[in-house]
Amino acid sequence: MYWLSCVIRTGTLESVRENLSNIGCIAITVSEVEGFGRQKGHTEVYRGAEYEVVMVPKVRVEVACSDGELNQAIEAICDGGRSGAEGALGDGKIFVFKLPEAVRIRTGERGRDAL
Repeated sequence: MYWLSCVIRTGTLESVRENLSNIGCIAITVSEVEGFGRQKGHTEVYRGAEYEVVMVPKVRVEVACSDGELNQAIEAICDGGRSGAEGALGDGKIFVFKLPEAVRIRTGERGRDAL
């Protein structure tokens, strides 16, 4: 099993969620986050004053998947999160972690059955 932690643009969340749902990853966790990477924020103008926005609003999507679903899940996230055909700076990242165990609290199911 694997744990995917993805940071994506807020506007691509619905597309990513739909793609994951289509491959059977129906349980996801979503958090609103802020950060920056190569994008390094941007400049905005408010009431005539220019200011720099360093922390860019993003969404973190977390999903657990089985070994057989890993490549499909990564592809689903990339397809849903990519801006246009080529993509753009700030589209996000996917971090993949090996997940040694999962337990459903209600029933005590373990492993893939808990997902």
